[in-house]
Amino acid sequence: MPRTGTLLSRAVKYTGRIFQLEVDRVTLPSGHTLDMEIVRHPGSVVLLPVPAPGLIILIRQYRYAIDRWIWELPAGTLKPGEDPSAAAARECEEEIGLVPHRVTRLNGYFPTPGFCDEEMTYCRCEDLRPPAADSTVRKDEDEDIEPKTFTLAEARALVTSGEIVDLKTLAGLALVE
Repeated sequence: MPRTGTLLSRAVKYTGRIFQLEVDRVTLPSGHTLDMEIVRHPGSVVLLPVPAPGLIILIRQYRYAIDRWIWELPAGTLKPGEDPSAAAARECEEEIGLVPHRVTRLNGYFPTPGFCDEEMTYCRCEDLRPPAADSTVRKDEDEDIEPKTFTLAEARALVTSGEIVDLKTLAGLALVE
């Protein structure tokens, strides 16, 4: 019995700005053959912006898919071929207005491996400084973001209160001390 699935055919059903939807006809390691819907995503970075020990910067952002404002860790989609550490530095400046002079790449995790191949790579961003005066980095046009610094205890209390509801942030808070 094969240890991995065997791709028999692939049909691209939708290509959008952020992801692509495919239907793959596969034979699974169990021998069963079936169609699998897969969301193909280029991957993303999740930032752990640490301005000082015991502190974390979160952003408050409106999320249309759930129709509410939430506190979360800054994050962004990788550009084709982009190194996650470089993407973390770019996203840090875009979303919180600070440039990290030290980026430490941590682990990558798959938030929904049952139907999506997105890998979220976590990066600790430290030694945060204002951007250069001639910086051309700007927020994406669909972003209305409010950054705020919290103690780790305050950030974790937002999980309990229901103000942090996304799993990338919950996982990220477990990675920072």
